[in-house]
Amino acid sequence: MSDAIEERVGVAVDAWLRWVPSWSPGTHRGRSKICQRCTGSPILAAAGLTGDVPHQVMHALVSRMQRIIDRSVDRFTETELPALHEELSHDEMWRSGGYDPRANLEPEFEGLDPDPEPGDTEQPFLFTLAGLAEETKPAPPLPRPPLSAAEKQQLREDVARAGEYADECGRGVCFALVSHRARITAAISRFVEPQIQALMSELSEGLEPPR
Repeated sequence: MSDAIEERVGVAVDAWLRWVPSWSPGTHRGRSKICQRCTGSPILAAAGLTGDVPHQVMHALVSRMQRIIDRSVDRFTETELPALHEELSHDEMWRSGGYDPRANLEPEFEGLDPDPEPGDTEQPFLFTLAGLAEETKPAPPLPRPPLSAAEKQQLREDVARAGEYADECGRGVCFALVSHRARITAAISRFVEPQIQALMSELSEGLEPPR
């Protein structure tokens, strides 16, 4: 698994490096909500990214790494944990259909709330994407018969194994990411920091009293 993880991490970092030059402070709206995906993520520490880096730049990298972990766990679940895979497939079928505003998003936006925050009155919003998704949700299929005690125990064991595998994949991603730290920090210095410095200089000039 190690070699495969390292290769996927390298490909994902390359994709992130191609995206970084297109970032600018004005292309993404800031949000006051804490990002559960990025806050405290060991991926950021492995990449050498600090809190001084704009969230959207960090989020784009974390999301790409998280995709590697999620897809690895999905493959493991499908091949090694048939009971859990069947249960997840049934749950996916239950939630399928209708409009999903979070489907097929680019990594830079994956995991973020697509709707404005409560109290955001900058623009008039006639509807929210979450509300539209709820309105278009189809009627759910009939539920399956209840699980037996043995089936529930099997699911608990499968969930534990899937969690352990996810942790293993996460560690593999972090170890692989360390080898790309120099490229990542160099991209931040070249493309991100000059824009932040220019923005801060512009704000400072606006705060100076008139002469």
